[in-house]
Amino acid sequence: MGRSDLSDQEWSRLEGHLPRSVGRGGRWKDHRIVINGILFRLRTGIPWRDLPTRFGSWKTVYDRHRRWSADGTWDRMLRSVQADADAEGRIDWSMVSVDSTVCRAHQHAAGALGLPPRITGKRARPVQHRADEGLGRSRGGLTTKIHLAGDGRCRPLVLLITPGQWGDAPQMIPVLARIRVPRPGGGHPRTRPDHLGGDRAYSSRRNRSYLRRRQIKHTIPEPRNQQTTRRRRGSKGGRPIGFDRARYARRNEVERTILALKGFRAVATRYEKRAYMFHGTVTLAAIWLWLRG
Repeated sequence: MGRSDLSDQEWSRLEGHLPRSVGRGGRWKDHRIVINGILFRLRTGIPWRDLPTRFGSWKTVYDRHRRWSADGTWDRMLRSVQADADAEGRIDWSMVSVDSTVCRAHQHAAGALGLPPRITGKRARPVQHRADEGLGRSRGGLTTKIHLAGDGRCRPLVLLITPGQWGDAPQMIPVLARIRVPRPGGGHPRTRPDHLGGDRAYSSRRNRSYLRRRQIKHTIPEPRNQQTTRRRRGSKGGRPIGFDRARYARRNEVERTILALKGFRAVATRYEKRAYMFHGTVTLAAIWLWLRG
């Protein structure tokens, strides 16, 4: 078994959430071999054509990853794995933190034109399709930004891909809106953490109003320019923002989550032309962290 292969315990956690072959013309090639091939490429960042022959045809491995990235299979599997972890009490909801990280895009990631190719028997737009393909241009070249929320055990709950130059504050609400951990026993999925942490980049009146409206306690420091503006407005500026320094120290958990994600070379550097493919790659990395966490 290779370093990137699923162990028997990890496979037993994942096997029950894999899609069935009902409705297809033929049978799926063994899921475990194909997923191990995708994980090998995820860890090493090699071109698909250079996959070792022990994983079978590289095109079969690539097509499986492309299909499951497009139709949302990886997203559903991530939610299922999180639901199992929540039922076992392995999710730390006491402190969920938000942050983002910039990934350099390889030169091969540029040049995608028009709509993505067919993903099923009929033409359909991928679930995570972006018209801008999640690529931004800066002095350093093309970049992509990963916005995420992580639990207290350094595992990502949700992911959002945007161009690299997009700010953090406007993406906090879309990120939190994606938190939906199903309950295996039935009922509404869990969508709210007990407490939210973030750095100064997430401090804005809009974000704080949203958190108060959803009754989510939060620890987000207020930048000096916002403090000055609030004091200048007097009583109309509102009360000073409460800040718990001890809780804020736990923000390193989301930074460690990012380090764990970028330990995968195919996440640290974006090679995919399509945003939905890169989203699937990062989602699979998150699934692996949940299986091993």
